[in-house]
Amino acid sequence: MYTGSFDPVTLGHLNVIERASLLFDELIIGVGVNTEKRPMFDPAERVQLLRMVLVAFTNVRVTTFEGLAVNFVRACGSRIMVRGVRPLTDIAGEFTMLMANRQLDATIETVFLMADEKYSHVSSSLIKQIVPLSNDEMLSRFVPREIIPKLRAKMALEQ
Repeated sequence: MYTGSFDPVTLGHLNVIERASLLFDELIIGVGVNTEKRPMFDPAERVQLLRMVLVAFTNVRVTTFEGLAVNFVRACGSRIMVRGVRPLTDIAGEFTMLMANRQLDATIETVFLMADEKYSHVSSSLIKQIVPLSNDEMLSRFVPREIIPKLRAKMALEQ
């Protein structure tokens, strides 16, 4: 299980998905709702974007979930949660989440995959800032090319 908001999916997310898909027979991407963030795309749109860019990954499926990620992992019959980690500043938050998840279900293990260095600075927040200021070529260094038109259309609606 790899859970997150994926709002929008970035090349950093794809890097973690690609590497995790090599480690497991099946990888389920759980698109959740982060109540602390104002989403750009609704959960169904995020699932659609992920499915669009993950067509080549035959052992990866995408679904949505509500509530605690640990409950979602358990409900899917999994015991392993994959987490992507970018800079060291992510470590503290991820460690806190790991410890909380262990309290909620000690049978679920968390596997951390460090983001490839060329994606370590990429975040959904950064994407939202640079979309209006960059051309498609520049933007393709951060997000899959396939989602750029949908990303631009969504940003145009919000302005």
